[in-house]
Amino acid sequence: MSQQTKWSQFAVLISVFFFWGFVAASNDILIPVFQEKLNLKPWQSQMIVFAFYVAYTVGSVIYNLISKSTGGDILNKIGYKNGIALGLVISALGTLLFYPAAETQSFIIMITGLFIVGLGFSLQQTAANPLAINMGDPKTGSQRLSLAGGINNFGTTLGPVIVSLAIFGSVTGAKQVADIGAVKVPYLILGAAFILVAIIFKFSPIPNKIEHADEASKVATPTDVAAPMAAVKRSALNYSQLWLGMIGIFVYVGVEVATASNLPLFMKEHLVMSDGLPFPTENIAPYVSLYWASLMMGRWTSSIGAFGIPKSVKEVLRFVMPYLAFGVFLLINKIANHDITPFYVYAIVIVGLIIGDLLSRGNPARQLLIFSLCGITALLIGMLADGMVSVFAFISVGLFCSTLWPCIFTLAIAGLGRFTNQGASFLIMMIMGGGIISTLQGLLADEKALGIQASFIMGVLCFAYLAFYAVRAKAILKTQGIDYDKLESAGGH
Repeated sequence: MSQQTKWSQFAVLISVFFFWGFVAASNDILIPVFQEKLNLKPWQSQMIVFAFYVAYTVGSVIYNLISKSTGGDILNKIGYKNGIALGLVISALGTLLFYPAAETQSFIIMITGLFIVGLGFSLQQTAANPLAINMGDPKTGSQRLSLAGGINNFGTTLGPVIVSLAIFGSVTGAKQVADIGAVKVPYLILGAAFILVAIIFKFSPIPNKIEHADEASKVATPTDVAAPMAAVKRSALNYSQLWLGMIGIFVYVGVEVATASNLPLFMKEHLVMSDGLPFPTENIAPYVSLYWASLMMGRWTSSIGAFGIPKSVKEVLRFVMPYLAFGVFLLINKIANHDITPFYVYAIVIVGLIIGDLLSRGNPARQLLIFSLCGITALLIGMLADGMVSVFAFISVGLFCSTLWPCIFTLAIAGLGRFTNQGASFLIMMIMGGGIISTLQGLLADEKALGIQASFIMGVLCFAYLAFYAVRAKAILKTQGIDYDKLESAGGH
């Protein structure tokens, strides 16, 4: 496999990452609207994210069952780009249900549509994540995945704004009444885009296969030493870095999604306008958008290492990229006629991301540990403070979640060799954590339980496990001849 990244092919690949983000973040706008209009309890409204993220698990189970029954990995048979194209078509079918859901204001039909969209995303993710890591030098695989994640978060930044405009109507600044029926328009357009991109993928030059040696592979392995026990392993689950990483993906997606999806309820309960009324639902979208833009800031910053540019330029870009992404957020919301002055103070918070990135030095295990500890700190501040301090503390969790996916994914499939596809599908399966942990936090957020502010303790527990995994995975991989400290000293950032 060529060690040079073919950027024209990579650009086509990462288009699907945009769609994943657009839909995932838009869910956070649907939650408070349906909760208000249909008088749902917090845990009931969280069924929006539950249906969407559990679909990833169901999709992965189906993937593995079909692979087992046919005696071979599906993607190895039909090809990676064909698999992504098929996944896009499945997701497009799900968006069609938004029309009857919007016309009848049916909660059940809407979450069924989201479930089908998620099924398609499951197949897309199983193919696209290993491709992103392997479409170039394996040593910079995590940085390429961060770059793809940055495109994902352009979608997450744009999604809440677009869907909010569709639901609340014009952006003249006047208070609008939520129109659930209007939600069908952006999702039908999205479905058409899915079909268009599926056709592009079908005829694109993206690799249809990833080469894996049967007995030992260097795919996603940052040293010249292959995993010594690869020949005796019979399943991806025989690798402890993989199954511990599966738990890591579960809790990571859980804290990322739960923090965003519970933020609107926190703002409605803990923020009061000058007229004494609760913070209006129609004004929440920019804050949700900033949360997801925070992930974009971190991923754009982390992706610098994927480019073959001089080290001195990389050092400068580490300071420039997060603020460039912040500028994109401000521009999008300015165009949407939102007041962006309350967000200027967030420029100070971004300094924490830059410091964490500098300390990690491109080492995925170290970055996972540092950012997990930062995430715990942000959540504790949000729980102990109140008002806008708490809001921005909870939003800053996005900064520290930003690069955890590529860190966990890279550590978990390192050294898996021919089991890489199987391992990737197992990891995608655990995206269900986004639905389950969000729903659990929704239960804790009930006024008869802990209440919304204290419910964020769920995220603290998730980050605590991720800090443990960072330490444990590093030790496990060293026993298999994979040492990220040696990669770092070799200038692998």
